[in-house]
Amino acid sequence: MFKKGISVWVFSSLTFISLLHLTEAISVLLFNNKIQLLQLYPLIGEKLQLIPSMVYLLASAIATVTFWGITCAIAFDNPVEAFLNKILSDAKTQTAVESQLIEQKSEILDVMSDTIESNNDILAQVADTVYNVRTEVKEIQPISAR
Repeated sequence: MFKKGISVWVFSSLTFISLLHLTEAISVLLFNNKIQLLQLYPLIGEKLQLIPSMVYLLASAIATVTFWGITCAIAFDNPVEAFLNKILSDAKTQTAVESQLIEQKSEILDVMSDTIESNNDILAQVADTVYNVRTEVKEIQPISAR
């Protein structure tokens, strides 16, 4: 968080400086004033005085927009939001894997259920057959007892 604060401070300062240059470039272009801010830079100030006012305007405008964009990108980058988004995407992935696993298990359970139902039908038939055999055996016993 400390690095983020320092970065925002540095890039916002650069944005402010480039905005000052943009303001001066506009005044130079509209009011035909002399370029004065570029004299402040040591070693290259005299060479910078020779650039045309339109180039100065475009360069300062591009620098202002670029530094402002970088400042906004750094300032609005929220690590908590990124962390939560990562957790949510991991949860979605895990949910998809779990649902696929449940579908596979449900197929096994369906097969088991079908087997149990068929076994239940067979057991019912066996029970009916045993009942019928017992009934007939009871009828046969008195005959053999004679």
